[in-house]
Amino acid sequence: MASQTQLKRSNPEAEGIDATAVLNFIHALEQHPGHPLDAMQGFMLLRHGHVAAEGWWQPYAPPLPHQLYSLSKSFTSSAIGLAVAEGLLTVDDSILSFFPDDAPANPSQNLKAMRVRHLLSMNTGHHEDTTERVFQNGRSLNLLSMTMHGQPNGGGDDNWPRVFLSLPVEHEPGTWFVYNTAATYMLSAIITKLTGESLLDYLRPRLFTPLGIENPNWDSDPRGINIGGSGLHITLENIAHFGQMYLQKGMWQGQRILSEAWIAEATQATSDNSNTQTNPDWVVGYGYQFWRCRHNGYRGDGAFGQYCLLLPEQDVVLAMIGGVRDMQVILDKVWEHLLPALQAEPLPANSSAYDALCDKLTSLSLPLSVGQPSSPLAAQVSGKTFHLEDSELQLASVALECGEEQSKLIVRDGRGEYAIQIGYGAWQSGHSDYSDEPVAACGAWTAVNTYEIRLCYTTRVYCPILRFHFADDKLQLEVDPNVFWGLAYTRTINGCLYL
Repeated sequence: MASQTQLKRSNPEAEGIDATAVLNFIHALEQHPGHPLDAMQGFMLLRHGHVAAEGWWQPYAPPLPHQLYSLSKSFTSSAIGLAVAEGLLTVDDSILSFFPDDAPANPSQNLKAMRVRHLLSMNTGHHEDTTERVFQNGRSLNLLSMTMHGQPNGGGDDNWPRVFLSLPVEHEPGTWFVYNTAATYMLSAIITKLTGESLLDYLRPRLFTPLGIENPNWDSDPRGINIGGSGLHITLENIAHFGQMYLQKGMWQGQRILSEAWIAEATQATSDNSNTQTNPDWVVGYGYQFWRCRHNGYRGDGAFGQYCLLLPEQDVVLAMIGGVRDMQVILDKVWEHLLPALQAEPLPANSSAYDALCDKLTSLSLPLSVGQPSSPLAAQVSGKTFHLEDSELQLASVALECGEEQSKLIVRDGRGEYAIQIGYGAWQSGHSDYSDEPVAACGAWTAVNTYEIRLCYTTRVYCPILRFHFADDKLQLEVDPNVFWGLAYTRTINGCLYL
């Protein structure tokens, strides 16, 4: 039985959208000029409250929750709107008033002037992003999960609000935009201070349950405060529900979720963000954890391609998840292909265009490894253990068990032995024994001495390609990520055969 909160399905022409334009948009998304897994993973296009088109590139699938990264910020902003409506705070309340025990002994005038609205609008007065200093984490690269989890450094202060308040505030709040995930974290900490609940628990009965968002999860700091600025895990359709509620000015299936006045305030351009941004859809202004963008739209978005894009004039919500390096390119394709196709009235049925679109939507897949199921070298290396001479990966050894239809990657480290199944000509779904999160893999021999594995962590953005180059009882393992934090991280690790 369909969920009571499930969105109604329609078709493009019934909602005034040319199906051929949607097909062209999908083809444009599939252009891979660089890394083949630098790609979108799923999308849902809503018009007039109905799903006009939707698709997932295998191995991604509708039921899977996804890490939203900074798209989480828009949900945190909504929590503040709910708290304002309940009289728990105002956007003009001083930040120091919530944390008297964590404030510095002699706070600066700029810190004293910092208000809730400055956290919301990324206008705290800090000259640079404070996130790394507050979270005190180094990003560690794990060969298999590629999740780059932030972890507190040894000896660091796990009282993150105290660290945030200790940092210099170089500008008068409200005068200098800087994108600052730690500022959003402070909003989460304020909710916890006021209610005694986590941000997740506060939002559950007020937002998540009414919108039909089941089993949301939110990463937390060492003291259990939800990160706020990142770390929310929900499904793609959940994102669409959230966007549609905003498009309907706070209403959802006859129930008032957020006030219309709050949504208007939160989604207007409060901050001039042209001082630190460059891409055309990142300089149109910033609201309360929402970006303004061209064509009078606004959006929440998250690293590497998590989008909740709203076009109020066209009555459109576009929800997308992906693992892409250039988020502006994706928006450019929306403006090029979808925006001109949005007509005011329903269009005549076009069965050939609609059938072509349906055929494409049912066959979507990320590119598989291209090569042979076996190699003359396979029997020589199958099951052999190779020691990795790279301490940064924290892995002791790897081994391949080679088969023509299915192979297995075995990793050993100080915690034990872990395995991932690998399909040939198809994605083989399973779980990463490192974190028990869903992972899918495919592989092929791309040369006599080279075996390639493509990994997709289907609740995250990471899809690394691993290339095993064998020669003279030695291994060179090339790790090629689709996305990365900071500088490019393609690298080669040397290994040698255990005797």
